[in-house]
Amino acid sequence: MYEEFFGLRERPFELIPNPRFLFLSQHHQEALTHLNYGLSGRPGITLVIGDAGTGKSTLIRAALENAHGDGSRIALMANPTLTRAEFYEALSGALGFSSDAATSKTAFLREMDESLAEAKKTGGIVAVIVDEAQSLPSELLEELRLLTNAGADGHGSLTLVLVGQPELADRLNDPALRQLKQRIALRAELMSLSLKETAGYIASRITIAGGRADQVFTRDAVLAIHAASKGLPRVISVLCDNALVTGFAANVRPVGSAIVADVCKDFDLPRVKVAQVEPPRPAPKPAAPTPVAAPPPQPQPQPSLADTHAAAEVQSSQPAREMFREVKEPRRFSFFRGARG
Repeated sequence: MYEEFFGLRERPFELIPNPRFLFLSQHHQEALTHLNYGLSGRPGITLVIGDAGTGKSTLIRAALENAHGDGSRIALMANPTLTRAEFYEALSGALGFSSDAATSKTAFLREMDESLAEAKKTGGIVAVIVDEAQSLPSELLEELRLLTNAGADGHGSLTLVLVGQPELADRLNDPALRQLKQRIALRAELMSLSLKETAGYIASRITIAGGRADQVFTRDAVLAIHAASKGLPRVISVLCDNALVTGFAANVRPVGSAIVADVCKDFDLPRVKVAQVEPPRPAPKPAAPTPVAAPPPQPQPQPSLADTHAAAEVQSSQPAREMFREVKEPRRFSFFRGARG
């Protein structure tokens, strides 16, 4: 829709988790390292905690792309609100077990042991990744703990990764789940992005989409996006995408803080301060040589949406190169000076 107008090959702020657009802040890099290490076959449970919209699902898919090993079986459970029977049915299908394993826990455990033994011979893993794990019923958390006992006879062990919101960490403090918590070997927590990281996030996505960040957003627009989003990547993407749609409709490029303020208002987000705009005033007319009746006042033309937004950015549209830096590599770039990718 707006891609050609802003010099982009594709839309950079889609909400679908896409590892190609992954931005690695310090905390995201740490979490991805933990996921990669956990999926390399390390014993114990890997736990990743992050608030809604911090990019957990994208990290999972990036880790899955990095997982290697012949004979590996990896199940991703993205909707864990299941009964025990449904859970084993879904897990059996995801791991490629037989139809008997889907209906019989005994058959499931037998095939689990066989798969662990096979994976150990070939250098692979058998892993279960649970996204949105804070929604797991307590009985399923206990079932997962018991599954980590599989292969205890030296045939390897199940790799378990739990990814969820902060409520999951609170639940694990329940004394009834102490045995599960004791098996957590790796733990990482995702945080909101700082202003510098927000700028890097925006720049990296625009660069990967084929554009130039300083030709798409002004410096003040980035400041406004960070303030309104509180550094949550998902909200940043929503604001950026809608700001580009509005800028395209108003024929405004680069997008400034006035457009961001309009988008924030539409989404009922905290309003950001923008420059006050006065409509253009007509030049004064010379005094008439002879007294005559003054003509009735004529209504002044209202400025267009594009004129209004452009005027609002007069003070803030200085070259954004001070904040933006051209990105030459997808995952290593500098947006502010010294920013990390």
